Amino acid sequence: QVQLVASGGGLVQIGGSLRLSCAASGMPFSSYAMGWFRQAPGKEREFLASTSWSGGSTYYADSVKGRFTISRDNAKNTVYLQMNRLKPEDTAVYYCAAKSASTSGSIYFRRYEFDYWGQGTQVTASS
Repeated sequence: QVQLVASGGGLVQIGGSLRLSCAASGMPFSSYAMGWFRQAPGKEREFLASTSWSGGSTYYADSVKGRFTISRDNAKNTVYLQMNRLKPEDTAVYYCAAKSASTSGSIYFRRYEFDYWGQGTQVTASS
């Protein structure tokens, strides 16, 4: 069955960096668009970034544009989220998600569009 395993979270100082990874299995990874979301306590799950199956198209939420970068390695069935200049408000559980895409350039950002979800990894930005 499809599995998405997110890793790389942890405690980081404000202004620091982290790179999250999401390893996929049980699916033709290179035919799936991928996305990252996060959910802070008491808040709804929030879209952060997505990439097309080719990696040639990306899309970011305004809240992370210029600080976060999504990328993928189809040979490793893995999508990454590089997070720089972390702020206290970035503290949340981070989730990766996969969407079977119709074309190589298709991009998705609505939560309901995604077919599969990882288990989440906690990121805490603190002084």
